[in-house]
Amino acid sequence: MAPTLTRVEQVALPSRSAVATAFKSMNLADAFAIRLPSDASMNPAVLARFIFAEQPSWIGGLMQVRDAIVAGFGLKTAKQLARVSSDVTVPRISIFRVFSTSEHEVVLGENDKHLDFRVSILCSPASPPTTDRELTLSTVVHCHNRFGRTYLSVIAPFHRQVVKASLRRAANVGWPQASA
Repeated sequence: MAPTLTRVEQVALPSRSAVATAFKSMNLADAFAIRLPSDASMNPAVLARFIFAEQPSWIGGLMQVRDAIVAGFGLKTAKQLARVSSDVTVPRISIFRVFSTSEHEVVLGENDKHLDFRVSILCSPASPPTTDRELTLSTVVHCHNRFGRTYLSVIAPFHRQVVKASLRRAANVGWPQASA
């Protein structure tokens, strides 16, 4: 069994998360939680940057395959989003646009012609008796058309594995510590 701090659990979409009401209808809504040690940062933007910077290497390979396939359909590729990331007028974390930030949550995402998605990194305080805190990574998707629904049905199983692996990898590398 994995240590408590690296166990990723699928949980209900947190009602307090901004993504819970991001779209009138959702074609995908999932959330995965992991415990944060008591000395870890609770800054959701710091944690989001860390999670996306510390992804397992196989995820890069999956993104290359995805980009090669979707480029022919005129969809945004990770390479295109990385170029857009250099535009300082639009705040971004990794390749994702920042839609909102608060003390406990950052909402990232992208809009495209086939679907729009939002990703939330939500930090929650510990519940006694533990001093561990929790990070919940939630994703919601709204599809615009049949192509979006088809695309989502193909990538959803990969998405779930990517989220879980990214959270486990971040925990195994060691979460950024809170500033003194």
